[in-house]
Amino acid sequence: MKSNRAFTMVELMVVVLIVGILAAVAVPLMSGRVDGSKWSEGKAAMGTIASAVRAYAAEKGKSGVKAEPTWGDLGIAASELDGTYFLTACYKVSGVSVSDAGVLNFTITCDPALGRNTAPKKPAKMTLTGNGSGQVFEEG
Repeated sequence: MKSNRAFTMVELMVVVLIVGILAAVAVPLMSGRVDGSKWSEGKAAMGTIASAVRAYAAEKGKSGVKAEPTWGDLGIAASELDGTYFLTACYKVSGVSVSDAGVLNFTITCDPALGRNTAPKKPAKMTLTGNGSGQVFEEG
């Protein structure tokens, strides 16, 4: 007696349907992870800028700091922050001030739209705010 051990068309269609559903769920999750990993480059550069702002403020003192220092003021070369996804043009330093108590305040904004076309799409911007109580990254 001969037995048929092949899959039926219905069984194959069920497998294809299950694989399609899993792919539909996995792709959006993975694309979010890709953008998150791209942002790690931006966050690292923002940390470098924050260190330069601290050194700049320590060198210039309360009366010598500019609210929006140039890259030259911070000792950063024009292309030093260029990376795989972000360019120096993506970053902006503003609100640099030193209070009477010696507390340094600053804001660093990163706009990936000004970078390479491979830059992350979400979030649209990232901001690093520094004050006397530490640093905070905010998505915008």
